[in-house]
Amino acid sequence: MYGDPATVRRILTGLGDTWAVVGLSTNERRAAYGVAEVLQRYGKRVVPVHPKAETVHGEKGYASLAEIPFDVDVVDVFVNSELAGAVADEAAAVGAKAVWFQLGVVDEAAYERTRAAGLEMVMDRCPAIEIPRLGVA
Repeated sequence: MYGDPATVRRILTGLGDTWAVVGLSTNERRAAYGVAEVLQRYGKRVVPVHPKAETVHGEKGYASLAEIPFDVDVVDVFVNSELAGAVADEAAAVGAKAVWFQLGVVDEAAYERTRAAGLEMVMDRCPAIEIPRLGVA
């Protein structure tokens, strides 16, 4: 329900290539670091969003979605479930087209709000797994 193949495919192929990755830092041991690398390999522009606003994978970082001075297509969320809903709300406020909650990140109320706001949404999935699985290179 929260990650049907049609929605996953639309987000990965049809909504644009600029992905804000919330929780992405220079910490190579974190999942966000490796997933961002995969997204770049598949042609996505990855924009780090982290309180430290670090440059990661050659892209300037920002402390929040609101600070990004250009349009973002997809917001990929690597924060815990308790914080994820606020990120989804911010994604809608900045005009993103979709929100992607990573594996283990679940907030059903945020899912309903995000869908009601007209955004596509996937929850409890990983694009680095879905891209090769669906063959959407």
